Amino acid sequence: MAGLLIAFEGLDQSGKETQAKLIRQRLEDQGHRCRLLSFPDSATPIGGEIGRALHGEREYAPDVMQLLFVANRYEYRTRIADWLAAGGVVICDRYVASSIAYGEGHGLDPVWLAEIQRFLPQPDLTVFLDIVPETALRRKSAGRDRYERDLALLLRVRASYVRQSQQPGWCRIDGERPRENVAAEVATVVTARLARR
Repeated sequence: MAGLLIAFEGLDQSGKETQAKLIRQRLEDQGHRCRLLSFPDSATPIGGEIGRALHGEREYAPDVMQLLFVANRYEYRTRIADWLAAGGVVICDRYVASSIAYGEGHGLDPVWLAEIQRFLPQPDLTVFLDIVPETALRRKSAGRDRYERDLALLLRVRASYVRQSQQPGWCRIDGERPRENVAAEVATVVTARLARR
């Protein structure tokens, strides 16, 4: 059976990590083999550099930052492809669309941002957990990185996600609701997609 790549996207504090973990547990309980990845992955050299930049220890132009984010995903390209080829379910907390949204929010060309990621395994399902930027700020009042503190940027990022969510393979879910309600809708969407593989 073919593998399935599911990406969770949205603003910080939209519930991506929580919902990714919940659906992984649900799928594993049903007998599926799952891998959960979170990007950026600070455990790699490139991911560590991204972390330093996000916390003000490095200064990079927006295009360089997105190249670092993309390179961090490419570090996992072969492993993701192997897991999918073996029939596993790969769940990503942020993936391809994140660079498009945040890059576009910084004024970069979304076509270029998609093009430089075209050799990555592409998601079979992208779940967009939609919240307004004010909710993101309210849910995390301290310890925000430079992107999380910029309300105007978050408005542009959300607009990019809304635009992207019109594409096939996307599901836009209201992330303002209690996590149990969100989880129920995520489970319905993922179950339906699994039935089609």
